[in-house]
Amino acid sequence: MQQETMNELQQLILDAQAGNVAAFTSLVDQHYDQMYRYALRFCGQVSDAEDITQQACMKLARTIGQFRFEAVFSTWLYRLVTNCAKDWLKAAKNRQHEPFEEADSGIVTESSTSEIHLEQVLKQVDTFGEGFREAVLLVLGEGLSHKETAEVLGVKESTVSWRIHETRKRLAQMEARS
Repeated sequence: MQQETMNELQQLILDAQAGNVAAFTSLVDQHYDQMYRYALRFCGQVSDAEDITQQACMKLARTIGQFRFEAVFSTWLYRLVTNCAKDWLKAAKNRQHEPFEEADSGIVTESSTSEIHLEQVLKQVDTFGEGFREAVLLVLGEGLSHKETAEVLGVKESTVSWRIHETRKRLAQMEARS
C-alpha cells in the first residue's frame, strides 16, 4: 500500500512537472496543511504564515521541474518553505507585529498559552546562532528525524544532533537560572 501511495505521488509530481494543472493543484492540496503548519511554527504569525505559504506555493509552481526524486518530496518541500520563510522574515524585518495574533482576542486558551510559550522559546533559540531555529522546528515541531532534517537543511546529521543537544542544554541552563 505504501509503495502504491509512493508511486501515485511520483506520478502526480511527474504530471505536475509536465504542466498538468490538475496534478499540480492536487499536489498542493495534499501538502498545503504541512507547509502552512511549518510556516506558522517558523514565523509565529498567522498572517505571515499565510503569506509565506502562498510564496512557497508560487515558488513550487516555478521550481517543481527541479525536483529530481533524489530526496523525499516532503524533505524537498520543507527546504522550499524554509527558504521562503527566511526570505520573508528578512524582507519583513522592519515590520512590527505582536506575537500570535490569535492571542490578542483577550481570551487565553491552553492552545494560545502554549503558542506564546513556543514563541518565547524560539526567541531564545534565535540567539543561539544560524540553523538552530530550523533544526528545532523540523525535529521537535514537525517530527522529522535528524537525518531528514539534515537533508532539508543541507548539513550533516551530526550537526543537527549537536544543535538539538545544544538547544536542550542551553534552555535547561536558562531555566535553572530563572
